Amino acid sequence: MSKPYMVSALPANQLAELTRLMIEEVKEAAVFFLDVNGIIETWNGAAEEMKGFTAEDAIGKHLSLLYTDEDKASGWAEHNLQEAKKNGFFREERWRQRKDGSVFWARVLLTALRNDSGKHVGYSKITVDLTDHKLLERCVKEKEETRRVLFAANAGTWTWHPATGQIDICKNFIALLGYRGDDTSISISQWLDFIHPDEQTLVKTEFERAYAACPSNSVHLEMRMKQKEGGYRWFSARAFWYQESAGAQYSLQGVNIDIQELKTLGEERQQAIEKLKAEDSRKNEFLAMLAHELRNPLAPISAGAELLKIARGDQERVRQTSEIISRQVSHMTNLIDDLLDVSRVTRGLVELDNRALDMRRVVADAVEQANPVIQSRHHHLALHMPPDMPVVFGDEMRLVQVVANLLNNAAKYTPEGGNISLKIEVQVTHLLLEVEDSGIGMAPELVKQVFDLFTQAERSSDRASGGLGLGLALVRSLVELHGGSVGAASEGIGKGSRFTVVLPRMHEDPVQAEQRHDVHSGPKPLKILVVDDNADAAEMLSMLLEASGHQMLVEHEAQGALARASIELPDVCLLDIGLPDMDGHELARRLRARPGTANAVLIAVTGYGQENDKQNSLAAGFNHHLTKPLDIEKLTSLLSELSHPAER
Repeated sequence: MSKPYMVSALPANQLAELTRLMIEEVKEAAVFFLDVNGIIETWNGAAEEMKGFTAEDAIGKHLSLLYTDEDKASGWAEHNLQEAKKNGFFREERWRQRKDGSVFWARVLLTALRNDSGKHVGYSKITVDLTDHKLLERCVKEKEETRRVLFAANAGTWTWHPATGQIDICKNFIALLGYRGDDTSISISQWLDFIHPDEQTLVKTEFERAYAACPSNSVHLEMRMKQKEGGYRWFSARAFWYQESAGAQYSLQGVNIDIQELKTLGEERQQAIEKLKAEDSRKNEFLAMLAHELRNPLAPISAGAELLKIARGDQERVRQTSEIISRQVSHMTNLIDDLLDVSRVTRGLVELDNRALDMRRVVADAVEQANPVIQSRHHHLALHMPPDMPVVFGDEMRLVQVVANLLNNAAKYTPEGGNISLKIEVQVTHLLLEVEDSGIGMAPELVKQVFDLFTQAERSSDRASGGLGLGLALVRSLVELHGGSVGAASEGIGKGSRFTVVLPRMHEDPVQAEQRHDVHSGPKPLKILVVDDNADAAEMLSMLLEASGHQMLVEHEAQGALARASIELPDVCLLDIGLPDMDGHELARRLRARPGTANAVLIAVTGYGQENDKQNSLAAGFNHHLTKPLDIEKLTSLLSELSHPAER
């Protein structure tokens, strides 16, 4: 217990004077005394001013008179008196209630008073009003909370004072522009320097408009602001007029929110919408053209069918009519084939029969296919072949289709008697094939989308040669399937076009490659043992490899795997290292020690892929070390090499 405060520590006259001074002269604190039951006995002027109760209101009342309704209900006044009596004093900071019901933040010291014999004779109470301090503290806290909210929202506040021309900006706003610093003030001209030149006039005009109608007008605009590193970001600004007090000058208080990502997403969304609209328009035009192309052959077919009904005795007319019907049916078949071909290729349903090819042979076959159209339009075709053998790895039929489509396209859109050239250039890693014509050319906007579906038909109204204009879309898809790329160029309408195909080059004689292909054809299915205690992983891997034609065996423990391997004699063993009964390294050593599995290909499958893990696997007898999750393409390639008879 603290040392008790003795009321008789001073002579009676001095004690009386001290009491008078505390009650009457102390202005900053409410000072009064209570009896042993907490009844107020004295009341000074500061107490009356602070709490609103007069001496008549307070003297003779219990201390709880000064407490909030909530504290009265909880008996907090009695609690404080008991704590002071027990410990000598009680100190707290808490809300107290004035006579008018308002509250203030009080620092309170309640002291128990005792006489010379130690008997408890009452209490003294000193109260200091700290409301202003509390509010200031709360403002600081709220300001920091506001800063955190602004930071989370990528926002910053600012205030324009028209009377001074200054703008106060918070440090959150400064940070949005990439600078470090605390709250500061800048001039309106300095503020405008941060605005993108294209929006400076707009911002200045908006501020002037708002000021002219102050305080009714608010500000809402979007603008780009310069960053420290030199770039610009989009911000949304909102501001309203306010007064700090009646009669004070109005200020415009605003917040800038970073909307760069929203702006970018909005622009991308709009571009996507425009693209969809354009594609939809091209699709509708294409469908209209398709209907037209399909009706064209139907007319002579229908007329021919009617003619056959009445021309039974005229064999020559029957023959001519039959030929017309046959030609038109063939034309319709080609149209439908084009549609189906594009659909299959663009959906990735085409499987390529790849092998080493001499592109000169591909060009020769393509020219043979396109020659009827070229000759019918009296074009001159020039071929420029390289002295070195241009070899690529690809599907011969599909590459012939690519070159033939380019030649047909050049022939269709070049006026009669025009020039077409086909050139092959052999580069270090690639082969360049270029088809150039002296035809109608293309506008710049068409060049960008000429390989898209539903676009080709826009190039010309000349449909004399038929077709749906799907050839270039098919060219791009097939070339990309071969790992190559396509390009188009034109100097403008009437100035011809140039189409370029780039394909990876092979450094191998096609005849030798064909012979090697024949030797290695017919891969041998492998018998593969998968050992993994993760049943789902083992089964999924087994099903995947079984779909590739291999015979699969699955075990989940090392002992079972040893027994199974002794009977089945697998070609390949895929072994997990972390097995429950025996680790994969020991299992590999035992498989190597048995005659039936000594020559099997052992592949470690583990989640550990450090260099020392690989060394441990090799030391245990593994041929290969693969880490989880498995690279299926790498595993498939490895098994493909093992499955060829010549390599087994």
